[in-house]
Amino acid sequence: MKGIRLEFYKLRRRKIWVIILVLLVVQCLWGMWAFRNMDAKKLSQGYMQCLYHFSVLNTIMMPMIAAITASKVCDLEHKGQTFKFLLTVMPAGALFDAKFICASMYMVAVGVAQTAFIMVLGKVAGFTETFPPGYLLYYLIITITVTVVILAIQQAFSLLFTNQMVSFVIGITGSFAGLFSLFLPRNIQRGILWSYYGVLMPVRMNWDSQTRIADLQYIPVDWSSFWLLMGLFAMIYFTGRRCFARKER
Repeated sequence: MKGIRLEFYKLRRRKIWVIILVLLVVQCLWGMWAFRNMDAKKLSQGYMQCLYHFSVLNTIMMPMIAAITASKVCDLEHKGQTFKFLLTVMPAGALFDAKFICASMYMVAVGVAQTAFIMVLGKVAGFTETFPPGYLLYYLIITITVTVVILAIQQAFSLLFTNQMVSFVIGITGSFAGLFSLFLPRNIQRGILWSYYGVLMPVRMNWDSQTRIADLQYIPVDWSSFWLLMGLFAMIYFTGRRCFARKER
């Protein structure tokens, strides 16, 4: 707990909230633009529309939020060359854990804010679809979970490399890889970490090529993909933690 408090104390003047807020506002503005002037059919599937489109949007933007947050949390020690000093008062593994928990709190806040925006948008736009609290909660959990897993790999690279451009390049590359993978078969998607916003989304789009009408429907939880993601998280987290602990200062 002291390590976590120390991390938040070090970030008090880093203005990390400003960057995250700007990206979150961009998402919200896109949502307001995309869901304006909806017809009766779209209003009857309003929440499904939001959950589908925001899941795709998260594939693009949330990895960048994770990359920026990880970089901001980790680059202070690189700039001040204070790793040796910190590691005299706490183990390297504990420092890695504290930074990860601190950064994860930001990811949780972003997920909660985004879900709250969808609820507000539904009221303002006048969605006629029955309010789905279970699916919104599932969306919130999946958004946070996938982002936290991506955060783990971003933090590992931010700690291992002094040049934070390495972390940013990974974030940008992951965003494009995740977006491109949405057009690939599901088995391939499951092998790309950044595609799990789409793999685990609670809504599926059915496209009728003859009528050119897209219809949405809720789908069951893909538990096999979820547990695969948890396995990837464990592997990424403990590998990154171990590499950081063994890194020469």
